[in-house]
Amino acid sequence: MSTIAIIFIVIVALEHLYFLVLEMFLWTTPKGIKTFGLKSKKFAEDTKVLAANQGLYNGFLAAGLVYSCITKNKEIAVLFLICVTIAGIYGSYSTKQLKLFLVQAVPAIIALVFCFI
Repeated sequence: MSTIAIIFIVIVALEHLYFLVLEMFLWTTPKGIKTFGLKSKKFAEDTKVLAANQGLYNGFLAAGLVYSCITKNKEIAVLFLICVTIAGIYGSYSTKQLKLFLVQAVPAIIALVFCFI
């Protein structure tokens, strides 16, 4: 893998570590509520277990991406980047928020492109 591909993969991994922190630890805080546009503190409290589970999955994505960089394994990187891209597409579609696509899927797509250059 090229250095530029690894840089973009690390960026995607760092994003997903940040999502893990937001969803597992900051979901019910003003930062989490604002970031995800939650309707109330009560809603955040009621859904915090679901959010924590989602955060854990984001952590697994980050771990796979970091592992692919450490081992310089392009196939593993591509697998996890495709997973991130699909998650970004579905998340954007299901929430009707283009921003989600731009923040999650676009960096993964850029990293995918550099994996094949």
